[in-house]
Amino acid sequence: MNTKQLIAAALMAALISVLAPLSIPLAGQVPVSLATLAVMLSGALIGSKAGTLSALIYLLLGFIGIPVFAGWTSGAGILFGMTGGYLFGYLPLAFVTGLFYEKKESPLSLFLGMLAGTVILYVLGTLWFMKYTGMALAASLSACVIPFLPGDLLKMILVVILAPRIHPAAMKLMK
Repeated sequence: MNTKQLIAAALMAALISVLAPLSIPLAGQVPVSLATLAVMLSGALIGSKAGTLSALIYLLLGFIGIPVFAGWTSGAGILFGMTGGYLFGYLPLAFVTGLFYEKKESPLSLFLGMLAGTVILYVLGTLWFMKYTGMALAASLSACVIPFLPGDLLKMILVVILAPRIHPAAMKLMK
């Protein structure tokens, strides 16, 4: 990666850090936040590698105590707590989103990349949640996946609308 790509990754980590704490608590343990929107946008705008780096920087900021996680929380207890698998799922979400969009810069490719990345995020997060809480699969899906599907679909639609308009400018800045 060149210096401009590293700066882009840092800027996208800042965007994730600003949007992720904005959350709406649901009846379950996992809040709705804008983190996945920012992570998907990061992968789409700056690519799979730099987008993944931006998600990693975000996780490290939260780990060291900067309140960037949902609800303005932070620390190892959150990162390695019951929702930690979803947080770590941001890494493949950014990577897969960026990878699909790099292969073919089309709305369909972008949507499929976000969909695949979200499936990976949900698998990692749900398995982690089940291990941490001892809850069964059906209960975990009811608490951690099903309530979030409509919002995630809306986030994907928003990224499909925004990314193609912003992507050319982001690519010019990174060269």
